[in-house]
Amino acid sequence: MIVDTAGHDPYCFVEFYEHRHATATIAAMNGRKILGKEVKVNWATTPTSQKKDTSSHFHVFVGDLSPEITTDDIKAAFAPFGKISDCRVVKDMATGKSKGYGFVSFFNKWDAENAIQQMGGQWLGGRQIRTNWATRKPAPKTTNETTNTKQLSFDEVVNQSSPSNCTVYCGGVTTGLTEQIMRQTFSPFGQIMEIRVFPDKGYSFVRFNSHEAAAHAIVSVNGTSIEGYVVKCYWGKETTDIVSPIQQFFFFFFFFKWRLGFLV
Repeated sequence: MIVDTAGHDPYCFVEFYEHRHATATIAAMNGRKILGKEVKVNWATTPTSQKKDTSSHFHVFVGDLSPEITTDDIKAAFAPFGKISDCRVVKDMATGKSKGYGFVSFFNKWDAENAIQQMGGQWLGGRQIRTNWATRKPAPKTTNETTNTKQLSFDEVVNQSSPSNCTVYCGGVTTGLTEQIMRQTFSPFGQIMEIRVFPDKGYSFVRFNSHEAAAHAIVSVNGTSIEGYVVKCYWGKETTDIVSPIQQFFFFFFFFKWRLGFLV
């Protein structure tokens, strides 16, 4: 947000990955009221200097990036595979820090395929990176349906389910879903007790040791990209925890004691 010291209204810039998404957003947001004030939305530059439309190009998702990796770093790493039309590391808007993934766009499909095959598992900085085809987000809707995807706060999420519910549903990864990927994604938010992965259905359940840890995970991961897919996270169905070996022992002990007593 940029505040004009001369007393004019504050303003900001929003950069989209695709030209068509920016066009749809202008149509949907221009003239709408935010916090009681009507906003004006328009192109930040003249049409001659607008960003090139890369919607017909071939986009590669690059994941597991080290925090220090920049757009120039991934561009240099992928440049040997062909002509790049666009490249960027995705950053958190609030902190300006890398989210740990980015995108590389190629003019030619063969170059993108070759990059995915050759760069997957290669070291970039201090980590082995993951590569896959990027999944494009749908264009912004022009109705009130957009409010369904608003970013929820921790207070909202933590009160959506009972305090005993510690299970997170994560869906939308239609290919390449593994327990390891889920563990890498969710382990920063707390101790994980159990992970159940359903690769053929594209979703998984992650059970934490606390309700608060699960809530933090939902707030942080919902709407982010995993393996190039934008995922949805919300509370999983609350179920009884898996019976521990000690619980099993006492169950069978008292069961057979009851049976023997019954037969005597």
